[in-house]
Amino acid sequence: MKRMSFKNLNLSEEILKSIEKSGYHTATPIQEQAIPIVLEGRDLRASAQTGTGKTAAFTLPTLEILSRPAKKKGFGPRALILVPTRELAMQVAEATKNYSICMPKMKTVCVYGGESYIIQNRQLSKPYEILVATPGRLIDHIDRGRIDLSRVEIFILDEADRMLDMGFVDDVEKIAALVSADVQTLMFSATFKGEILKLSKRLLKDPADISIMSETGKHENIEQFLYFVDNLPHKMKLLDRLLEDETMNQTLIFTSTKAFADELVDKLRDLGHKAEALHGDMNQQRRTRTMKRLRDGFIRFLVATDIAARGIDVQTITHVINFDLPSNAEDYVHRIGRTGRADAKGKAVSFAAPKDNILLKRIEEFTGQKITTSVIAGLEPKIKERAPAFKKSSPKQNYRAKPRSQQGRYKEKRPVRQ
Repeated sequence: MKRMSFKNLNLSEEILKSIEKSGYHTATPIQEQAIPIVLEGRDLRASAQTGTGKTAAFTLPTLEILSRPAKKKGFGPRALILVPTRELAMQVAEATKNYSICMPKMKTVCVYGGESYIIQNRQLSKPYEILVATPGRLIDHIDRGRIDLSRVEIFILDEADRMLDMGFVDDVEKIAALVSADVQTLMFSATFKGEILKLSKRLLKDPADISIMSETGKHENIEQFLYFVDNLPHKMKLLDRLLEDETMNQTLIFTSTKAFADELVDKLRDLGHKAEALHGDMNQQRRTRTMKRLRDGFIRFLVATDIAARGIDVQTITHVINFDLPSNAEDYVHRIGRTGRADAKGKAVSFAAPKDNILLKRIEEFTGQKITTSVIAGLEPKIKERAPAFKKSSPKQNYRAKPRSQQGRYKEKRPVRQ
């Protein structure tokens, strides 16, 4: 299908020049559909996975709106972008700055937990138009009188489902109550069902709806492989053999807990691999340094947990390995979407023990695909079990599996605030 040029989306010359400098020329489906709606001033409810170009889908029209005279004079942001994690906050802020590079008066400030208040207070004391923030740190600044949301014209919630999963619903509603009643609100989420749908109905006014799940959920540019394992030693032997593949330019390995992420990194280093961890117990300075080393090519294997890896957008990641399967199907789609970025090819490998059959079945039902089962000669599993044959399930089915505490070795605690 032929994609639309950004020139046909009623964006200013300054924005078009910035897009061109970023190396983009045509809009993705979510951008093509969302940008005109946002420019019309309508509220928007959009279902979209990461890797679809959704950041530009809300950033570009926001910049266009902010190029017009402000509705209210004063000091404070005109656009508020709320995200669940610091990594995603940094990614969105970077994208916003890149897309506004030809708009010298357009300033973006990013606030999130784990960074010094002194640095953020200094940034907030200067004029700016766009604020990218995580809920907890934003409320801290509001309570300290550092941020006034009364000028906000456009309010964007990115990965709203993740914010609810992380327990931020009360913070989100508190923040929403502080913006103007006539604010334009955009909500992006992997899905809209249950509590996230109820929240959208409370926050949005006669929204337009966009869903591109059917186009993105299958990740047709990503080859998916499944290896059955008997136990942890068997899994480690398989991983060691797979990592001998020289085509693995950079690989993201997902574990279910922070403790095992560190343990696995130690094992990989003992084997001579350039590996580092990324998880919630690391301070922000260390996490930022790790991400920079990954982007600069100094890390070949990054071992991460779901929360820490949220928002990673590194186009050189060629492989994703699910050392532990995620506890829900949507996270599986998010994980494998870390590779195959910008229409590149990618590979996703998952390990599954017999106890993971229910998880595996739900993943295959959710994606509508049966993952290809693979074996390595000499490392075949002794127990060859698989979930029952998959079939397309009802959209209303709950895909969440039992908590990790009921399934395996470790349980990762969620952070109270980001």
